[in-house]
Amino acid sequence: MLKSIKAALIALVILTPPATAAEFELSLYLGTQSVRGSNASGALPDGTAFDADIDWEGNPFDAPIYYGGRAMWWQDNGIGFGIEGTHTKAIAPDAQAAAIGLDRFELSDGHNIFTANIMKRWPGAFNNGRFTPYVGGGIGIAVPHVDAIVSGSTNRTFGFEVTGPAVRGIAGIKYDFNDRWAIFTEYQFTWSDNDITIEADPAVLGQPDGELDTELLTHAVNVGISYSF
Repeated sequence: MLKSIKAALIALVILTPPATAAEFELSLYLGTQSVRGSNASGALPDGTAFDADIDWEGNPFDAPIYYGGRAMWWQDNGIGFGIEGTHTKAIAPDAQAAAIGLDRFELSDGHNIFTANIMKRWPGAFNNGRFTPYVGGGIGIAVPHVDAIVSGSTNRTFGFEVTGPAVRGIAGIKYDFNDRWAIFTEYQFTWSDNDITIEADPAVLGQPDGELDTELLTHAVNVGISYSF
């Protein structure tokens, strides 16, 4: 997986043509985010296997709230290259977590998605040059903060993990106040394939770590502000 990501980033650099003039754009956004239910399978540290459907909750307005940001380098032909990070959440309902042997399972301090993006925009397409539609996508990694407690365990899994590959899709429109500042609204989705480690109970000698595997698909509507220079 890491080799694939490195290869994609190298290709991104190679395919970026030199530009005599470039515009750098920094964007920050908030919004509302949901998470589609998915299957979760794996095994607890004691060896108990599970396979269940989880109705994940996004809770975008609970602290820490949903947010994101990106940096783009736009060329004269309307193609842009950049990076983006989004702080989403995925929380298992208590009853469904308990059904697979967990007192708690949350990616609530962030199911963080980081991608390298390629985007296309059409400057000044509407309203005498004020509105700019754009689309794009990216590939990268998922870095959630895992918060899990196995029923009866003496410890808690609590920390960041790199859990697998991720992709992003974007479609939106920007309104330019001037040549520096703009506001925008957009739709985004992220998909990630997550191989999450559930730490062994240190009180049980020789117990291996457990594992939870799931794919997460989020949908979001964002509102943000951009600064270009």
